[in-house]
Amino acid sequence: MTKVLIIGAGHAGGTVAALLRQYGHEGPIVLAGAELAPPYQRPPLSKAWLKGEADLEDLLLRPGSFYVEQDIDLRLGATATAIDRTARTVTFADGTTEGYDALILATGSTARKLTLPGADRADLLELRTLADAERLRAALGPGKRLAVVGGGYVGLEAAASARALGADVIVIERMDRVLARVASETLSTFFTHQHRARGVEILTSAEVTGFEDAGVRLADGRLIAADVVLVGVGALASDDLARAAGLECGDGIVVDETARTSDPAIFAIGDATNRPVPVHGGRRHRLESVPNALEQAKQAAAAIVGRAPPTPEAPWFWSDQYDLKLQIAGLPDGADRQVVRGDPAAGTFAVFHLTGDRIVCVEAVNAAPEFMAGRQMIVSGAPVDAEKLADLGVTMKALAAV
Repeated sequence: MTKVLIIGAGHAGGTVAALLRQYGHEGPIVLAGAELAPPYQRPPLSKAWLKGEADLEDLLLRPGSFYVEQDIDLRLGATATAIDRTARTVTFADGTTEGYDALILATGSTARKLTLPGADRADLLELRTLADAERLRAALGPGKRLAVVGGGYVGLEAAASARALGADVIVIERMDRVLARVASETLSTFFTHQHRARGVEILTSAEVTGFEDAGVRLADGRLIAADVVLVGVGALASDDLARAAGLECGDGIVVDETARTSDPAIFAIGDATNRPVPVHGGRRHRLESVPNALEQAKQAAAAIVGRAPPTPEAPWFWSDQYDLKLQIAGLPDGADRQVVRGDPAAGTFAVFHLTGDRIVCVEAVNAAPEFMAGRQMIVSGAPVDAEKLADLGVTMKALAAV
C-alpha cells in the first residue's frame, strides 16, 4: 500500500491528510510538523486570536481525535532536516528517518528578515505562528505603543487588532502607500483613511535604518518611539529542504498543475510553492493564502489516489480589519484598466481589473455579490460591459449571466 509522508502540519498539510482519507486512500499517512500544536488556522492570529476572541480550540482545523479516528500518524515537534530521494526517506532533527512512497512538502513560508542594525534584537516581533501571536498579544494593551514596520495585510490587520486592545499604533511603510505591492491605489487610499480615522498613525515613504531600545530609527533621523515593534515585511518560501534535495526551485518549490515537483514521487503544496495558475493562462505565481493551500491539497490528494483532478479555481484572498471585510479574487497581471463600482466613501465598493472586456481581478470591500460574481466571471472569461459594471442599477447577477 502506498505510504504518504507529509512534511508540514499547517493548513495545507492538515488538509491534504484529511483529503487523502476522504478520497479513499487506505495506506499509511504520516503527518509531521515542527510546531507543537495540531494543524490550525493562521489567518485569525492577526485578528480574533490577537483580540482574545478565539482560543486554540477555535483555531484547530480538526479536533485531535480526528487524526486517531482516521489512522493518521500525527507527529508534532518533528523538524525534517534532509530528504534522500534515492532511498525515499526523510531524516528528522532527532536523527530518526521515515520512509515514503509519496512525499508531500507543505513547509509554508517564513517571515522575511531585515538586515539592519538591531534587526536581530530578541524583543522584535513577527507574526507567522501561534507562538508569535501569543508574544504579541501579551505585549499589547491600553497605554502601549505598537510600531508596525510594513504596511501589508498582516501589518494592517495587527494594527486594527491592537487598536481594539487599546494600544496606540503607528504603521511605517517604505513605499509611497500601504498595500502598494498587493492592491490598487483605490484600495490603499481607502484603508489608509479607515485606519487614520480610528487613530492609527501611518507613515509612508519612510525608510527604516535600525532598531533601538526606544523604538525604530528612520533614514531622516527620527526615532519612532515604541514599546512594541512588529516587523511584517513579507514572507519567503520555506524551500530549503527541497533545494538541498535537488528539487527545482525558483521563488518557491516549482510544481505543476497536479502539485507534483520535478521528482515524480514528491509533491509540494501551499505557501512554499511556485505554481501555474490555469485561469490566468498558466502563468506562475507563489500564492500565500488558505484557498491556494486547499486547492493544491486537492490536486495532490487526487493525483496520489488516481482521482480526476479538481476544476481549476480563481485565486482568492481575504482580510478583515475593523468592521471591513476585504475579498479579492483573481490576479491583476496584464490588466489595462480599472472600474470602480460603488462609493468608497460609503464603505461598500469594488474595484474591477479588466484586460480588454474581461475581468481578471476584483477587490471587494463589504461587497459580497461583487466578489462572488467577479470570481465566477474570472473563471468563465465572460466579457463584460464596463459601463454596466460601474452602474449599480445593473445587478451583478445580471452581469454574470451574460
